[in-house]
Amino acid sequence: MKVLMFGWEFPPHISGGLGTACYGLTKALVKAGVEIIFVVPKAYGDEEPGAVSLINASDISVDVRKEIYKEHWERISFLEIDSTLLPYSSEEEYYRMMEQLEKGQRPEEVEVSSQKYEFSGGYGKNLMEEVRRYALVAAAIARQHDYDLIHAHDWLTYLAGKEAKKVSGKPLVVHMHATEFDRSGENINQSVFDIEREGMMAADMVIAVSNLTRNIVINRHGIPAEKVVTVHNGVEPEDLEKNREFTKNVKEKIVTFLGRITFQKGPEYFIEAAYKVLQRNPDVRFVMAGSGDLLPKMIRRVAQLGIATRFHFTGFLRGEDVDRMFGLSDVYVMPSVSEPFGISPLEALRSNVPVIISKQSGVAEVLQHAIKVDFWDIDAMADAIHGILQYNALPKMFRKYGKDEVDNIKWDQAGIKVREVYENTLKAV
Repeated sequence: MKVLMFGWEFPPHISGGLGTACYGLTKALVKAGVEIIFVVPKAYGDEEPGAVSLINASDISVDVRKEIYKEHWERISFLEIDSTLLPYSSEEEYYRMMEQLEKGQRPEEVEVSSQKYEFSGGYGKNLMEEVRRYALVAAAIARQHDYDLIHAHDWLTYLAGKEAKKVSGKPLVVHMHATEFDRSGENINQSVFDIEREGMMAADMVIAVSNLTRNIVINRHGIPAEKVVTVHNGVEPEDLEKNREFTKNVKEKIVTFLGRITFQKGPEYFIEAAYKVLQRNPDVRFVMAGSGDLLPKMIRRVAQLGIATRFHFTGFLRGEDVDRMFGLSDVYVMPSVSEPFGISPLEALRSNVPVIISKQSGVAEVLQHAIKVDFWDIDAMADAIHGILQYNALPKMFRKYGKDEVDNIKWDQAGIKVREVYENTLKAV
């Protein structure tokens, strides 16, 4: 079985859990006998895809004059491509093109040279523009390769998956790693929500990373329940070489938040709980590792509470720095407002760090040896942090049973389940 898979990032160039999940899942699928062609907007050349064939969308040329793109261009109107997204090589050519289009000429009749789109592969202000361009390039890629099925990860690639399905006729599976409600609460970006819904409606099957996410997809997006299945994420097998001791240069206990500093991750609840803990035990240090739009606000709040000498902001961490942070931590807290899954608690437990997680997380469905609190209950969160720091029996128990538990939550299991989704989808079409 061969799968054409669209992602947005691939290690070591990742900004969050999406790239980590894609990497773990692709490795597991290859082990399960699935051949994968993995497409990213921008490849840097230092990726290690292993048995996965990695395609750099920035290397693909698209020429809308060709006969094969006529039908595709007519169908791509749903993308609401604004004029600046058309391929052009100069300002003069752009205005000449617009004049011809205004006279009623079809896009393929306008003299447009074949062009490669240079994607940043990031999450900047031009993200929506890149998502739409990626869909156009995906149509070209879909015509150039042989495969049995298409798999698109998260809303960033849903338009790409949908266009690939249209030009190839192959079934589409989309993977929902996080919904717009997770990221933004009720103040959703309507354009993103529309892409999510349209991509899932066009898909033959939808994979949700938790029952929490599955319920949102069914109840908030209106996707038929019979085509939404849950496959929980896993965690990478432990690298024994990384299982080493890190030297703490402070005598205090360390409590860590590691994740994007955004609404979804609940960083403000971590800070408020930290303040309460410090009222009872001033010999604790708190670390907020990550970056995001709420970072300036969080720094100001720490200053207002007068706990700056007990609080540290590290910025975004990756790779060995994440391992080091877990190695120095005595407690890991994930106070997410809405967490589709949440791999970081598994990574913390694998590093022998007791974890406190919000009940509003997908990982709470599979993890038993963790303290679970409502994200908004800062008193319960503070009590849990204080209890783990104060009573030695608690961290010993979590370290013993938590690590054993996480060792049984592997990507290999997710890979087998996703392959079954592929097989059932191919049988049904």
